[in-house]
Amino acid sequence: MRERTKFLIMAAIFLAAFYIPLHNPRVQSAILEAFFMLQDYAQKHVLACLVPAFFIAGAIGVFVSQASVLKYFGAGANKILSYSVASVSGSVLAVCSCTVLPLFAGIYKRGAGIGPATVFLYSGPAINVLAIILTARVLGFELGLARAVGAIVFSIIIGLLMHFLFIKEERIKAEAALALPPPPEDKRALWQYGIYFLTMVLILIFAAWGKPAEPVGFFSAIYEVHWYLTVFFLIVLAVILKQWFEKDEMLAWVESTWGFAKQILPLLLAGVLAAGFLMGRPGTDTGIIPARYVSMLVGGNSLGANFLASTVGAFMYFATLTEIPILQGLLGSGMGKGPALALLLAGPALSLPNMLVIRQVLGNKKTMVFILLVVMMATLSGFVYGVIWG
Repeated sequence: MRERTKFLIMAAIFLAAFYIPLHNPRVQSAILEAFFMLQDYAQKHVLACLVPAFFIAGAIGVFVSQASVLKYFGAGANKILSYSVASVSGSVLAVCSCTVLPLFAGIYKRGAGIGPATVFLYSGPAINVLAIILTARVLGFELGLARAVGAIVFSIIIGLLMHFLFIKEERIKAEAALALPPPPEDKRALWQYGIYFLTMVLILIFAAWGKPAEPVGFFSAIYEVHWYLTVFFLIVLAVILKQWFEKDEMLAWVESTWGFAKQILPLLLAGVLAAGFLMGRPGTDTGIIPARYVSMLVGGNSLGANFLASTVGAFMYFATLTEIPILQGLLGSGMGKGPALALLLAGPALSLPNMLVIRQVLGNKKTMVFILLVVMMATLSGFVYGVIWG
């Protein structure tokens, strides 16, 4: 860290300590809310979501050859195959905008092109099956359908735009990939790696399985036994590791996992604190920005209302499925259908904590372009939807 950066951080902390009106009840509640949100995130998401995601990312870094990533997701890969696979990835990964980050960082650092990588980054939290079904049941079939179709199309368009906006870097990456030596012969078969990664993905899915709004049906039945299923697949993973992997390989896996955790977790937790201070926990009105201002400004279907909804959604943190009851309340308070879709398309895929980590992986320029594309596409999609269904 450069000395100027250190000075600016110290100056910002001093000015905040000097000027923040701590006697103001709203400020006090916002500060407390920030730590409540951090605790809520730690209790509900770190162990069940982030830790499995870190281990999957670590496994990608150690056991997935760079040649394999380049073949399916590299800058020179078949666009139809890579974008199609990346765009529907969220249908099996019930992850939030933060849990997807280690997985995104893993494939990007192994050589995935910026296009497929950002398709995966957006689609991972946006298109999980449970969220789509609950959106249709709670908020209406047409909104659920618009969310499903919009998110898939949306992710592909954003990925293609990212690819063409940074085409020079992508060409350099593709040329460098051609010069790579062929990967060494692996002693394990492809099906063994398939079972290994599938087991970890199932651990992530069942550990993160949220409680459905209605205590009946398939999703509720899975929720009742999700910890038993998680433990079962943990045992399966332990057997796989003992039978198929050597000690040195497992140590390398743990080191890779720890590397992702060190890079991502501090920024993520800092971002959760900031999001809690600004907006409060989902469903509360104790952040520094009163919720009534948001709901008051997103009625109707103007471009401004859609832009505000997508921008606020982009900065808020939504745990998996929490966006649905929040939107239900906002719609009941007069929020337009267009802005509701805009928030659904921007909110689950982005958040302030998510942005901080993306910046470290992609850099300032690519991160800003990605955020702007998400907000602009969500705004346009919400406006068109509002014109048709509003």
